[in-house]
Amino acid sequence: MCMVKSGNASYSILALDTGKGVTPMTSEAGEITDKLKDKKAEYEAIASSNSFVNLEDMDNKIITEQYMPSGSQAQAEVQRLRDQMAQMQASTVEQIAQHKVEAVAREAEQPRKYNELQLQLQNMMKMFQQSQNPPS
Repeated sequence: MCMVKSGNASYSILALDTGKGVTPMTSEAGEITDKLKDKKAEYEAIASSNSFVNLEDMDNKIITEQYMPSGSQAQAEVQRLRDQMAQMQASTVEQIAQHKVEAVAREAEQPRKYNELQLQLQNMMKMFQQSQNPPS
């Protein structure tokens, strides 16, 4: 095992002999691999005494036990996701309210702009009429 430093974090590195060479592995991955090997040995011992055990099903069961969260972890994950959804919903409601405020402001601005353009048009028409009728 050796220590590797990356930025402020240090990692313990184990070497895993895959048969194709040695692959570096973090200590957490090494622990998981060891647990998987132990579980597989345990289930193989059971399988050797019971001909009805399917080795493929055993591999799936080992992976499920090691990687699927426990009940409390699952509940915590569900709560985290619910909190995240509530936060997203609140953010969406806030954005919708902001868009409504902006739309109301734009709608209020339109009549003012229309009146301004109407006045400009009237002034231009007066100027045009005056240019057509020179003063006598």
